[in-house]
Amino acid sequence: MADVAAEVGVSRALVSLVFRGQPGASPETRERVFAAASRLGYKPDMAARLLARGRSKVLGVLFTARNPYHVDLVEAIYPAAEELGYDLVLSAAVPTRDEHKAIEALIGHRSEALLLCGPTIPDEAVRSLGARLPTVLIGRQVKDAGVDAVTSYDRPGAREVIDYLVELGHRDIVHVDGGNKPGGPERRRAYRDAMRSHGLEDRMRILPGNHFEEGGVEAAQLLLKEENPLPTAVFAANDLCAIGVLDVLTRAGVKVPEQVSIVGYDDSHVAGLSHIDLTTVRQDVPRLAQSAVAAADEQLRGERESGAILKLESKLVVRGTSGPPSR
Repeated sequence: MADVAAEVGVSRALVSLVFRGQPGASPETRERVFAAASRLGYKPDMAARLLARGRSKVLGVLFTARNPYHVDLVEAIYPAAEELGYDLVLSAAVPTRDEHKAIEALIGHRSEALLLCGPTIPDEAVRSLGARLPTVLIGRQVKDAGVDAVTSYDRPGAREVIDYLVELGHRDIVHVDGGNKPGGPERRRAYRDAMRSHGLEDRMRILPGNHFEEGGVEAAQLLLKEENPLPTAVFAANDLCAIGVLDVLTRAGVKVPEQVSIVGYDDSHVAGLSHIDLTTVRQDVPRLAQSAVAAADEQLRGERESGAILKLESKLVVRGTSGPPSR
């Protein structure tokens, strides 16, 4: 501002008034100030202004770098945050950097609130975060944690998968689960309930998995090693897990979906790629992102107490990895 003031021949205080939109300068002087600022390439430091007011207007976002569904969420969070005047700071959890470190980095960058995509930290750690600053969980719910949660109804989505497969004629349906990761227990219970409701409790089988490709790879390798016939359908905990199953089976010469149908969960951007073409359950990513940002904003503006829970509907998306069984 001192450079702009020297260029125009006015005081620095007057330049400050102009940039803040305060009275005290004539229209002609305002035009000269803005013209000089443009020539000099000066832009007000909005971050410094906000910090001076005790606000950073920054939302910290935790995500898992290897999870394409989380990447989809981050892409959708950006426009939702911009619409409400927030900027984002991202921090990724990777094999060499756990969620605790990633979250502390967000707090260290003066995040006003946290948006946590599918966090796996213990419930007590979530409660501790909620006591420090406004926190919104995306894809996970923690009871009495003092944080907001925005997620989808996992059990209806998983139930829709089993109903669809049974209607096609499948009876031997294996579930590769997600362990205790967000959504894993609910989808596992929904699988059991749906199989029982169709009178298929004697055909139920759950293989341990996770939310990454290696979980699906290990499950598929186990199925191939067995002397028993392959199941006619596999319902995986999420898209990455399903892709792991798909890769191993197709490399082994198993025809998908003729011999084995495969269904995932999330409808991440990789599921729709032409060479994958995965049948899956779509979560409404844009609405999840908008709701999460709005929840953080409401807490920051003191509109309500924390602890709100919002659940959205999901929808089965049928693609090329599923079809009627051949036997």
